[in-house]
Amino acid sequence: MSSMILPSASFETRSEIAGATCALSYTLDVPTIIQSVNDGAGANVHFIGTTRNSFQGKVVTRLEYQAYSKLAIKTMAEIVGTAFENFKPIRCAVHHRLGTVPVGEPSIVVAVSAPHRKEAFRACEFILEEVKRKAQIWKRGKLDIILSYSI
Repeated sequence: MSSMILPSASFETRSEIAGATCALSYTLDVPTIIQSVNDGAGANVHFIGTTRNSFQGKVVTRLEYQAYSKLAIKTMAEIVGTAFENFKPIRCAVHHRLGTVPVGEPSIVVAVSAPHRKEAFRACEFILEEVKRKAQIWKRGKLDIILSYSI
């Protein structure tokens, strides 16, 4: 039986609409993402999710993210559209990393600016939770296996 190699569905892509950017990429330039929404509004809220070093008591060395990029970027844009309807006026950027993300490095950045802090905080949390819940992005943790035995 021969094995077939399928092309990866994870690839870099971005979607830009007035006042927002959504992106999937293998690197994240956090300062540039944050600056992209800084339009002089009174409130700027940023969430930067990083790979933590443990999960359920086990040491994590890295996370690996895969996505169905075509659908994930569309879903992210729809989430941003809903945020625009519910928390206007805002500007936002939602960037999610693909591939290997070592401990301590960012995997997602959500940046929001609005005239007032309440809208900025609420929009940022809404976008983050909806992306985690709906976007076609999957993560897999890589654990350090520590074996010990005595002679």
